[in-house]
Amino acid sequence: MLSIRAFCVILIAPLLFWASAAQAAVTITFYSHDFGSSFPHAFVVLKGTLDSTGDKVDINYGFTAVNVSPNILFGSVKGKIETSKPKYVANSDAHFSMVLSDRQYYAVIAKMVEWRDWPQKSYNLNKHNCVHFVAEVAQTLGLKTNPKTNYWKKPKSFLREVRRLNPGVRVAANAPD
Repeated sequence: MLSIRAFCVILIAPLLFWASAAQAAVTITFYSHDFGSSFPHAFVVLKGTLDSTGDKVDINYGFTAVNVSPNILFGSVKGKIETSKPKYVANSDAHFSMVLSDRQYYAVIAKMVEWRDWPQKSYNLNKHNCVHFVAEVAQTLGLKTNPKTNYWKKPKSFLREVRRLNPGVRVAANAPD
């Protein structure tokens, strides 16, 4: 006959495992940064723990011109994937978040690598900018975007539109209206 202690272990152990597994997830949050001391920008932040490896994730990715100058107004220039400093992220607007499976996380990383390795001159304000990057990340995750949007140069407005098109996404705590 099982003791009460053994019975409790058998009953509670799976619940503890489930609770710890549920916490092991990566969340992606879509951000915008308004015009001010820097150029308007859209980017994503990935934070959490991968289920398969237990590796911690705390990184952000955005796409921008290597040199933000008036040249971006006249055609394609060299582009790059960049990560922003914590202060920049803290001074930006989080719009919405999703919890990712490991498969989705790796799909986001693959999309980032695709953009990072794009042949140069890869940045084009009208056709291949930070908003286009976050749009492709969103599409990779199955989110709806508006291919005919008027907001390709307006990160905040674009992310508000994506949020409206995907009512099931978790709205970030400091999301602008």
